[in-house]
Amino acid sequence: MDTFSDSRAIKLGEYIVKNKATVRAAAQVFGISKSTVHTDVTGKLKIIQPALYVQVRQVLDVNKAQRHIRGGLATKAKYKKEAVNSGN
Repeated sequence: MDTFSDSRAIKLGEYIVKNKATVRAAAQVFGISKSTVHTDVTGKLKIIQPALYVQVRQVLDVNKAQRHIRGGLATKAKYKKEAVNSGN
């Protein structure tokens, strides 16, 4: 196995668990794509550190359940900002 990508998967997993981070947030911090983060923490991590994988999976499941709420809040903030900028 590739030791670099294995250690990256572990670091990503630890970051996600510690910060309750989304895949998108982890990707931004580590400077890699969301797809790479997802592949590392759901595929590689499951093989190399199953206990950490379980913790990551719990965080990701919570994030998935809440994503519609985050999306709604982001949309609300966007339109509020547009209204303020347009003077309404």
